[in-house]
Amino acid sequence: MSDKARILFDALDLDQDGTLTRTEVIGALRSKGPTLAARGVLPVWGVGDADDSSALFDEADQNGDRVLSFEEFAALVNRRFGW
Repeated sequence: MSDKARILFDALDLDQDGTLTRTEVIGALRSKGPTLAARGVLPVWGVGDADDSSALFDEADQNGDRVLSFEEFAALVNRRFGW
């Protein structure tokens, strides 16, 4: 998995429990997205609104448990962002 996926996952994991919830993904992308894009951790076009963040979460949650593991998250962002 890419280093960028790990950096992005850790930035979005607000409670640092090793998983991402929908609320974390939406909130963190809204508050940190522009900064992460400026640092090159996230493509500028990857910073969207709450609906975009929610859709990203749904696409990544392959097992339907309503939390994202690093592996689920990395598989999606590596493919979607071309890492």
